[in-house]
Amino acid sequence: MKRCIRFVFLLTIIAAMHPLTATAATIPTPGMVTLVDLGATSCIPCKMMAPILKELEVEYKDKAVVTFIDVWLNEGEGKRFGIQAIPTQIFFDKDGKEVFRHVGFMDKQAIIDQLERMLKEQ
Repeated sequence: MKRCIRFVFLLTIIAAMHPLTATAATIPTPGMVTLVDLGATSCIPCKMMAPILKELEVEYKDKAVVTFIDVWLNEGEGKRFGIQAIPTQIFFDKDGKEVFRHVGFMDKQAIIDQLERMLKEQ
């Protein structure tokens, strides 16, 4: 039991340190194109995507919101967005409407292509 509590505590600390972690109130961000990546900090494809998301957060700072939600720590968010596998990327337009959903690892160029299409449609 003590190991389980320590493990959950450690995961909570890791998630809190993740700079892209979002709260439910900010997703989707009103008036902004939003990309939310739903995954887990201990999932291998999710770990591979973390540096890509950090880069895109900086590159699209004033154009789009790029964020991450750990569904293992926030089960309600996984249910809210209908997640069946991780990672899942959901793209929302500036009006908060889901425009595109992808399941699995998504490379940087594919994310950029989707964001650029959405930004042009604004």
